[in-house]
Amino acid sequence: MTLQLHDTLQGKKIPFKPLHPGEVTMYLCGPTVYDYSHIGNARPAVVFDLLVRLLRRTYKLTFARNITDVDDKINAAAVETGKPIDEITARFIDAYNADMGALGVRPPDIEPRATRHIGEMIAMIETLIEKGFAYEAQDHVLFDVSSYEQYGALSKRDLREMIAGARVEVAPYKRAAHDFVLWKPSTPELPGWDSPWGRGRPGWHIECSAMAKKHLGMTIDIHAGGQDLVFPHHENELAQSCCAHDGAPFARYWLHNGFLSMDQTKMSKSLGNVLLVHDLIKTIPGEVIRLALLGAHYRQPLDWSADTIESARRMLDRLYGAVQGIEVSDDARAAAEVPAALLAALEDDLNTPKALAEFFELARCLNKTTDKQTKIALAGKMYACGELLGVLGSDPDAWFAGYVEGDLSPEEIDALIAKRDAAKSGRDFKLADAIRDQLGDAGISIQDGRDGTSWRRSG
Repeated sequence: MTLQLHDTLQGKKIPFKPLHPGEVTMYLCGPTVYDYSHIGNARPAVVFDLLVRLLRRTYKLTFARNITDVDDKINAAAVETGKPIDEITARFIDAYNADMGALGVRPPDIEPRATRHIGEMIAMIETLIEKGFAYEAQDHVLFDVSSYEQYGALSKRDLREMIAGARVEVAPYKRAAHDFVLWKPSTPELPGWDSPWGRGRPGWHIECSAMAKKHLGMTIDIHAGGQDLVFPHHENELAQSCCAHDGAPFARYWLHNGFLSMDQTKMSKSLGNVLLVHDLIKTIPGEVIRLALLGAHYRQPLDWSADTIESARRMLDRLYGAVQGIEVSDDARAAAEVPAALLAALEDDLNTPKALAEFFELARCLNKTTDKQTKIALAGKMYACGELLGVLGSDPDAWFAGYVEGDLSPEEIDALIAKRDAAKSGRDFKLADAIRDQLGDAGISIQDGRDGTSWRRSG
């Protein structure tokens, strides 16, 4: 099956065909590093990591995910904490990469930082001024939105309606309310760079356009990000890049993932319902979070709740339970192939619900078979699917023995089981039952057998 992707600009699913045969360029808007990333920020990282894994099966991919390390939010964090900006950005760059790594997100090929591309941004701004798409005003440089006739095509907004419906006070240096900043002045206490328009710093939108061109070329194959970036960020990127490059397309495919809510409520600091990945991974295995984020189709809304996590945990227990006790050699794993039906689901615009259904069908077949070689072959396919989806990366025994902060450790569980065995031997069945209940309350299921008592975490 040919890979099909839903292009936001065209508003429909279309066959994917890269600009250069066999090679793909992809850009994902990364974090603004002033704080830890919340679970909503993790959704595009995980979703498009899956697309990266899928593309690498067929193409030579160059994947860039940027770091925004110059921004008013970072400046505000520096003022609030009293810490240098460089210290803040360095801390949260490391934290972001570590947190995403815990979710199975692989590092990008290129991780450009805005502060290291100021020269490229200045050059692009100069080009826009020379071509008549930008203007200088009161130490600012702004993009003249009215100069680009296609403005609004990505977000499906009519500029005339936007202007008519504007209810914001127009800054005195703007010709029109929707003109956006390419460069702005910096006061002495703020970060700034010398430019033809005085000491200042770039606007947010120009950063991504300049970094994408620098590392991936004038026209990239795929530009991805969250739905919240469609307007104004991606709309503005598209406008300024096309104008700077004489109308050449900026991106051939625009991909956007849907919003994430908390218990049917929009995530908001004011509501106190913002969940940080840095905190979640202390008590929830990264694979559980990853699978929860992949459980819904990436373009659909995803509601995050205790049930979402519990469902993902149970799903992983089923997958690990299917392969537990089956030895699959490295050679057998290397030779195993992902079933065509699962691949077809992912090639259909990353249809992860259908792909996961195929994954569990494979697990069902593995659980039913009694032939040893068939089991090994099916388990090999299970691991191949897990490698593609970014799950099933732990040893099954370790998965079921694993615990997080607040759980009973394996040693504590073994000690309780030994205490229970001693109680049974002493015919103190009330104590033995109490210990079983204690383990059950802690999420530990036990089973008495001929060779002793075995246990596993029930999720």
